[in-house]
Amino acid sequence: RYALFYNHLKNIEECEGGLDKFTKSYKTFGVNQLADGGIYCKEWAPGAEAVFLAGDFNGWNPFSHPYKKLEYGKWELFIPAADGCSPVPHGSKLKVVIRAQNGALLYRISPWARYVVRDEDKVNYDWVHWNPPQSYIHKNPSPKRLKSLRIYESHVGIASPEGKVASYKNFTYNVLPRIKDLGYNCVQLMAIMEHAYYASFGYQVTSFFAASSRYGTPDDLKEMIDVAHSMGITVLLDVVHSHASKNSEDGLNQFDGTDSCFFHSGYRGNHQLWDSRLFDYANWEVLRFLLSNLRMWIEDYRFDGFRFDGVTSMLYHHHGIGTGFSGDYNEYFGLHVDEDALCYLMLANHMINSLHPECITIAEDVSGMPALCRPVAEGGGGFDYRLAMAIPDKWIQIIKELKDEDWNMGNIVHTLTNRRYEEKYIAYAESHDQALVGDKTLAFRLMDAEMYTNMSVLMPLTPIIDRGIQLHKMIRLITHTLGGESYLNFMGNEFGHPEWLDFPRIGNNESYHYARRQFNLTEDHLLRYKFLNAFDRDMNRLEERFGWLASPQAYVSEKHEGNKVIAFERAGLIFIFNFHPYQSYVDYRVAAFKYKILLDSDAGEYGGHQRLDHNTEYFSEEYPHNYRPNSIMV
Repeated sequence: RYALFYNHLKNIEECEGGLDKFTKSYKTFGVNQLADGGIYCKEWAPGAEAVFLAGDFNGWNPFSHPYKKLEYGKWELFIPAADGCSPVPHGSKLKVVIRAQNGALLYRISPWARYVVRDEDKVNYDWVHWNPPQSYIHKNPSPKRLKSLRIYESHVGIASPEGKVASYKNFTYNVLPRIKDLGYNCVQLMAIMEHAYYASFGYQVTSFFAASSRYGTPDDLKEMIDVAHSMGITVLLDVVHSHASKNSEDGLNQFDGTDSCFFHSGYRGNHQLWDSRLFDYANWEVLRFLLSNLRMWIEDYRFDGFRFDGVTSMLYHHHGIGTGFSGDYNEYFGLHVDEDALCYLMLANHMINSLHPECITIAEDVSGMPALCRPVAEGGGGFDYRLAMAIPDKWIQIIKELKDEDWNMGNIVHTLTNRRYEEKYIAYAESHDQALVGDKTLAFRLMDAEMYTNMSVLMPLTPIIDRGIQLHKMIRLITHTLGGESYLNFMGNEFGHPEWLDFPRIGNNESYHYARRQFNLTEDHLLRYKFLNAFDRDMNRLEERFGWLASPQAYVSEKHEGNKVIAFERAGLIFIFNFHPYQSYVDYRVAAFKYKILLDSDAGEYGGHQRLDHNTEYFSEEYPHNYRPNSIMV
């Protein structure tokens, strides 16, 4: 694998003048404003017979501005300035006109388009030339690379209690301060790359270089990232390079009139479950397109890294469909592995690490591919982190299938600590996947219909609400402290957001009722959501103080099946969890040296029963317990 990567890198050096020049192509491809006011255009359309540029600037004459054919399927066009002014004004609509091999004229959006919009009375998006007289200028430096990553997974469009598509401005001034207050130091933005279908959650990308216009302008997004940086918040982009939308009128599909171009042709170029197109990662121009895309998001918008979506689909020819992974090494090495895709990921991480070493990359891989998060120089994939995707599945299985008294402490600890040596994992109890319609969040699984009637502090605390609130806190705390080297939460889940997430679509009469986040619930002091919100905030603030995510993996001193107790040490702290459904303990011996309560899920401000005295300090005695020389009674 390293040999394949090195061969690609060597070819880029010899043929393209190096990785830096190769990945700067976003500055020359598409339609670009020159310093003298002229316009330079460049496209890759290997299957085209001829290429033209049409738009508002030439009265939509499809033949007045032909491109010149270059080598290797490239085409270029230069339009001189008119009296020092740009011949293509800012805000004018454009199309690349392709004469296909069958003679048909195809009106396409450039794959490199920076801004596309859709009028309310239209189905398809239009390409708009974005060249404002004064672009947004970033004022704040990017934060230094974080040791402890606490990620707030977010979607701009649903980040409001109102039933509408929320804006970048709303996120900037209403949501970022909330994220900061909650103690998260990183925001991961979903659905930023333009996608024609809102209900796809951003995973059916149509324009890879365009920030979604449904939330505002490119400058609005730049301002949002700049403000986040002023707060010390790292900003990651959820990047989708695993597949692309099948749209052809406003997407990449059949751009040059052929079935291939950016994608494999035939069966291999289509994802059977996602109904989308699959990139040909062996193609030189596809590598240029995707690598330049990453660099553009970093350098133009100042993103601090990426979460790569659908990595499992990329890594294997079977795309993970109908395939289970047990950890056997035969599952990760063989002809079923797509080495071209893996090589692309290695190139992507090498480029990012070489040109922008402060950036972070995360792999969404459910298979457990070995060395995916080891350096490329070791033959690894080069990612910094991978998502611990088994953890949320385990919590769902436990809550759905087991009675409280049947919870297996050893199995919980194994799932939370079972990770590849020296590969960093992002632990999470739930993400956006669990919030989507058809699934349930942890809070909804635990409390279900009673969330509609019994979350008021004026109502008696019912057993279901009491159990739900306490387990919600405990599950998140043990996942945070034991499950990895980073932590992730999807927006709203920190306070047990009721109901599910469902975007407007034909099936729900285009309703926005479930496509919003009701942050206002935490601000109502008569509702119990405030308790969960406060606990999540203080949990993150305690991590900021002690840094357990950046510390070595925990030492688990106890996982007692009868008592349902788990105890472990990490970052100089001791964590003790009592998962027993009805048994509390007095003078319970735990291996430790000194003990003073720092965070207590049973505290009154978190909706607990206030059974512990926080002013007491407990000193250990020389009484060996669980392979530790000292212990305390709690």
